[in-house]
Amino acid sequence: MRKVITGFLVVFGVVAAATGSACSAGNEANAPRTVASVDLERYAGLWYEIAKIPNRFQRTCDSGTTAEYVLRDDGRIGVVNRCRKADGEVIETSGVARVVDADTGAKLEVSFVSLLGLQLFWGDYWVIGLDDGYRWAVVGHPERRYGWVLARSPSLAPGQWEAIRALLVGQGYDPDDFEMTRHDGAAAGS
Repeated sequence: MRKVITGFLVVFGVVAAATGSACSAGNEANAPRTVASVDLERYAGLWYEIAKIPNRFQRTCDSGTTAEYVLRDDGRIGVVNRCRKADGEVIETSGVARVVDADTGAKLEVSFVSLLGLQLFWGDYWVIGLDDGYRWAVVGHPERRYGWVLARSPSLAPGQWEAIRALLVGQGYDPDDFEMTRHDGAAAGS
């Protein structure tokens, strides 16, 4: 299991470093728009991945993907991602997020690689869609390389997926690029 987690972290770190540098190169003019504000206390807690743009660093995940966010005393956010492999083994990786845009709380960076207590390879995590009741969220990337649809339960209520699809189109994403995440006993998108 340690080899899988280490591989997951290394691949994620490389991807995050590459995407972070591209954003800082000034390519934000065509980037998705973040929501006006995120109340991080309300955002904290457990989220179920409903859909994602398939990526290399989640390729061993077969089902049951979740993300849990915990506010820390130092102003950062603890992140724990979990998923289940096809053989049933649960993979878990921990990281930290920092707020990049303090005015809105909607632009964050996440790192899952730590060396000698220093977080390395920060990747962009932008909240580009958020239900008023914090029942679902859409997380994007400045270059739309990645995207996640998250919800507080393993499935969406009727009509929510259609609203999210419209939001994705409005943000310049192709909703068909998103792959639904399987949660045992629940259909992710309704």
